[in-house]
Amino acid sequence: MEIEGLERLAQGKVRDLYAVDGEQLLLVASDRVSTYDVVHPTPVPDKGRVLTGLSAFWFTRLGHLGAHHLVGTALDDLPAALRARLGAREQEHLQGRMMLCRRVEILPFECVVRGYLVGSGWQEYRRAGAVCGVELAEGLVEASRLPSPIFTPATKAARGQHDENVAFEVMVDAVGAALAGQLRDRSLALYAAGAEHAAERGIILADTKFEFGLLDGEVVLADEVLTPDSSRYWPAEAWQPGVAPPSFDKQYVRDFATSTGWDRTPPAPELPEEVVAATRERYVTAYERLTGEPFEAWLEHR
Repeated sequence: MEIEGLERLAQGKVRDLYAVDGEQLLLVASDRVSTYDVVHPTPVPDKGRVLTGLSAFWFTRLGHLGAHHLVGTALDDLPAALRARLGAREQEHLQGRMMLCRRVEILPFECVVRGYLVGSGWQEYRRAGAVCGVELAEGLVEASRLPSPIFTPATKAARGQHDENVAFEVMVDAVGAALAGQLRDRSLALYAAGAEHAAERGIILADTKFEFGLLDGEVVLADEVLTPDSSRYWPAEAWQPGVAPPSFDKQYVRDFATSTGWDRTPPAPELPEEVVAATRERYVTAYERLTGEPFEAWLEHR
């Protein structure tokens, strides 16, 4: 949906980015869902609101660990002139799914932290005994808990392509040792705090990725934070080494898409009602268990 009177700067797989003024942007999370970097034609209701609500929760909770780009998530946080131009339909669309953010210069790396061996990290370990140049002990199995979390950055790929895992030294060469060190240390601290809180809620934060930008030379946490789209969350009671547990994310959609024989090139298949409903339930459950609040309360957020 277009926002009347605002220039749309970009449209990602999930988020739409609008210019507000010279210092602020509007980040709007849609209900689009993608697998293998291809957007499915079927949305998952309220998915964008879960992403926004959880990001707002984490930005607030983790604010003591450094600056972030979030200004506000309520319609009243918008500049008065912009708010006055919004019609009822636009206000309804933005409710619970918008983040007013400071403009930052986004850095060209995904800052990935892994606490467990799964996904592309597991595949790389099986092939090379290491992940992004980080040597790991022999004999680990899928979903093994690592002795300590590891920082494994990835370069940002062009749209429609996959990010590429790289060694920390590649980041150092690109942005310098001092900034690379800040990004690594901040990412590990954010992961540790997020994982500790999740564990208290009976959830394992297996891995996650952060994005950072620069504002007046300061490192600023940006984009989304510790959501089911950017993180792998597992119910603690289901975890056992050797088996990838069910997760609170779009894995259910990914499994369905794979089962159809789809070749992972556009167009992605339509999603059946039961897949949409089960996926929405997983996202909402993640929100409620992590925040300790009913999702309905966020839906009323204005």
